[in-house]
Amino acid sequence: MKFSCKKEDICAAIGNVSKAVSAKSTITALEGIRIKLSYTVLELTGYDLELGIRSTIEAVSEDCGEFVVNARLFSEITRKMSDEILTFETDEMLNIRITGAVTEYCISAMSAEEYPDLPEVSDEHRFLVPQDQLKSMINQTAHAVSLNENKPVMTGALFDITEDGNFNMVTSDGYRLALRTEHIDTAEVHRFVVPARTLSEVSRLLKEDAKPPCGIYNNFKHIVFELGEITVFSRLLEGDFHNYRASIPPDKRTEVIVRTRELVNCLERCALLINEKNKAPVRCVFENGTVKVSCKTGIGSISDTIPVDLSGDAVTIGFNNKFMLDALRASECDKLRIHLSGGNRVVKIIPPEGDSFVFLVMPVDLKY
Repeated sequence: MKFSCKKEDICAAIGNVSKAVSAKSTITALEGIRIKLSYTVLELTGYDLELGIRSTIEAVSEDCGEFVVNARLFSEITRKMSDEILTFETDEMLNIRITGAVTEYCISAMSAEEYPDLPEVSDEHRFLVPQDQLKSMINQTAHAVSLNENKPVMTGALFDITEDGNFNMVTSDGYRLALRTEHIDTAEVHRFVVPARTLSEVSRLLKEDAKPPCGIYNNFKHIVFELGEITVFSRLLEGDFHNYRASIPPDKRTEVIVRTRELVNCLERCALLINEKNKAPVRCVFENGTVKVSCKTGIGSISDTIPVDLSGDAVTIGFNNKFMLDALRASECDKLRIHLSGGNRVVKIIPPEGDSFVFLVMPVDLKY
C-alpha cells in the first residue's frame, strides 16, 4: 500500500499515541504503533492493554491496509525528514519506504495480526463535558491522588455523577482530599474510578479553547474519552472508593480569608528548609488578623507573618508543607477561604465564593 500525508500531522499523531505504547511486553506488537489505512483516513494506535490512544489524520491514498512499526524509530524518522509532505510505501514483505524530497528511509515493519483490538464500549450512555472544564477538574484534583499501590482504587479519580447533573471528581490519599464539582447536562447516574495515568494523558490532550466538548462513556470495565480526532481508551479501577462526603466537615469554628499568592510565597520560603533528611511540619497560628508561620529543621528556622481576614476562634495548627502548597497551587484563585475547627481537625479550603472545589488537608502534630 502507498499513502502520503503532512509531516506535521503524522508527527503530532505519533507523539499523542506513543504515550500508550508499551515499553516492554510479551506481545511484541504492543511495543509499536499500529498504522491502519482506509483510503483517505490514516489511523494510528498505541495500546499497552491498560491505556489506548487512537488518532486519525488525513492521507492521500487509494489503498487499505495495516502494519505495526517501532514507535521510537518511526517517531525519530518522521520528525527528522526535511520535506513537509511524506510518502510511505510498503511491500509484501512489510518493508516500508519513507520518502520526503531527496531523503529516503527503508525500515522493517511487523504484521498487525497480533495487535489486540481496543476494547468495545457502547456509547449509549455517553455524556459531554466542555474540554476546558474537564481539564480544570483533572488538574485541580491530581495533587491528592494516592501513590499507594496496596489499594489500587485510590490511585485514580472517582467520577461521581448524580441524577441532578452534578459531576463530582474526587481524589484522596488518606492525608488530603480534593473534590471538584461542575454541572453537566445529564440525568443519568454514573460512578466509576479512572486511573490517574489515564487522566494525566487526557489532560495533556484536552484543549482549553476547543469548542467540541469531550464525549465520555463507559461499560463499568473500560472508559472512552472522545476528543475529536483523538480517542483515549482505558480500563477502570475496581473496588470501593473512600466515602468522601463523610470526610468533609459540615461546620467550622474559624474562617480565614487569605490572598493565595501571599500564603504560597510564605510556604515556599519554608520549603527551603525542608527536604527528605530534614522533615518538619509548618506551624501556623491564626489570630488577630494574621497568620504567623514558622518552621524549624536541622537546616535552620524561619518565622513569617502575613495578614488575613479572620473571624472566630484563634487556632494553632501544623501542616505538611508540601500538602498545603499543592492544595493552594491547585486552587486557581486569587483568594481562598480556609475553615478550621481546631488544631487537630481537618482543614477545609474552598473558593472565596461558591463551592466549585473543596480541598481537605489533615493536620500534623506539633512538637514545638
